[in-house]
Amino acid sequence: MKLSPSPGNSIAVVVHYNNEIGKLSELTTAIANVGGSIGIIDVVKSDSMHITRSIVVDTTGDDHAKSIVQAVKAVAGVEVIDSYDCTFKLHEGGKLDVVSRCEINNYADLSMAYTPGVARVCTAIQKDPSLSLDYTIRNNTVGIVTNGTAVLGLGNIGAVASLPVMEGKACLFKIFGGVNAFPVCIDTTDIEVLIETTRAVSATFGGINLEDIAAPVCFEVERRVSQTTDIPIFHDDQHGAAVVVGAAFINAVKVTGKNPADIKAVICGAGAAGVACTRALKDLGIGDIIVCDKQGAIYRGCEGLIASHAWLAEQTNKENLKGTLQEVLKGSDLFLGLSAPNLLTGDDIRTMNPGPIVFSLANPIPEVPPEAIMDYASVVATGRSDYPNQINNVLCFPGLFRGVFEARANKITREMLSAAARAIASAVKPEELSVEYIIPSALNKTVCEKVAQAVVEVAKDPSLPQTPIYFEF
Repeated sequence: MKLSPSPGNSIAVVVHYNNEIGKLSELTTAIANVGGSIGIIDVVKSDSMHITRSIVVDTTGDDHAKSIVQAVKAVAGVEVIDSYDCTFKLHEGGKLDVVSRCEINNYADLSMAYTPGVARVCTAIQKDPSLSLDYTIRNNTVGIVTNGTAVLGLGNIGAVASLPVMEGKACLFKIFGGVNAFPVCIDTTDIEVLIETTRAVSATFGGINLEDIAAPVCFEVERRVSQTTDIPIFHDDQHGAAVVVGAAFINAVKVTGKNPADIKAVICGAGAAGVACTRALKDLGIGDIIVCDKQGAIYRGCEGLIASHAWLAEQTNKENLKGTLQEVLKGSDLFLGLSAPNLLTGDDIRTMNPGPIVFSLANPIPEVPPEAIMDYASVVATGRSDYPNQINNVLCFPGLFRGVFEARANKITREMLSAAARAIASAVKPEELSVEYIIPSALNKTVCEKVAQAVVEVAKDPSLPQTPIYFEF
């Protein structure tokens, strides 16, 4: 699949040239001729004789960026003063800062914010720990905990290298949900160290968002930390993905007129997201699911299954089918890809029942190119922002935690997750619903409010069960 230029690979080229008519046109033509997608063009400085401009260009990667700079240098009379990677520029110094909510301008302020006055607040919390939710940052702060063993698209890159991702997650919490969040990158692959460290630092936070921890370790970490703390613990790679996939499924069956009970789905990817999405789709009444890992379909009687895969074998694949992904895909109605790029072709999708629903979520390159199936699939969704129907976890986690904090709930439940999925789906108005719009934009900030409200209603409804979200395999 040919990559499209992306803002994630954008560069800025600063050029200086004689201020004459037609030169900017030459520059933009040179950039377009080598496949660059031009964004913002700014004047840095100018006079009657010369002009300096900054031109932002989306590229497909480092090699493409170099070819663009070379093309600009080749334009007669143009001097390239500087060129830089816009993404690295944005990350300089990190993406987070700490801002004080109180001013300390005099001795009285200091005496209350710090010693001696702070001791009175500490003593009150010592007597009643629940007061920490009133008088510290805990009431609206999430710890984003990772060991960097399963970073999306990168794999096991370690704790330190994962920090930019966790900083970005913290930005999303704040911007979309008004929730404070801070990275806690734990440099270990020892599950006991990871669990105990997460439990220990929970004293600082009102909730923990587990992130990018490899399966199957992630399942045990979530379960054991949930059982030993009194704050919400949420593994976003599992449940965030499941909530948003569930929301997309709700609207996909509406727009296609399909009956969930008649749908046979094939899920490619049996990791954390695959397991959680399987349960979410079952909760939404889907007829049958076959889950595939690298070896093919997971079925009852298959030898050497890890605990999570054994659970899948018991919960799915009614006919106990065996075979490769391509073999079990035949005659199915929904494909959900949570795995790797370019695993399927358009011809593979055409072995499915007519008008299938295809959620191809590998990033940045989907399991099957959307262009290859647009004429056959009824609905296509990806994890990318440059195609319709982007399935993005940011639609879930900011609103979910905001709702949990507002309700003062100490656990996240499956009932909350189902309510969140329905809330996200409802953000697409009936008159807006179409095959190219089954899920709201990741930048739609109204979604957070809908999710938060739905979570609060569930949390405060004593008639509802409170089913834990963690798996017990």
